[in-house]
Amino acid sequence: MALSREAVAGIADYARIALTEQELDEMTTYMNEAVELLAPIREYDLEGVEPTFHPIGDLSNVMGEDVVDDSVRALDIQTALHNAGSSRDRYFRVPSILGTDEGDQ
Repeated sequence: MALSREAVAGIADYARIALTEQELDEMTTYMNEAVELLAPIREYDLEGVEPTFHPIGDLSNVMGEDVVDDSVRALDIQTALHNAGSSRDRYFRVPSILGTDEGDQ
């Protein structure tokens, strides 16, 4: 089941990747080689195997409560912030990644 040059061009267009004619030829060869590497997988007997969208099944993101338990705190606030480059109150201060807001620096 080889991918045609047109199919690869369609995939590139869908992914918004501009390819020259030479790059399209190279990518068609490359993708067909990659598909051929998967050929042994097609030989597995998958009768009765349920398809899945995730290899771990119905695993969900489990988050614990964000509660401070002072009885098990390893460091007090002053010790934790002692070597911080910058801090405010009881928090580490870090450079903004979403833009600059002079009041938060």
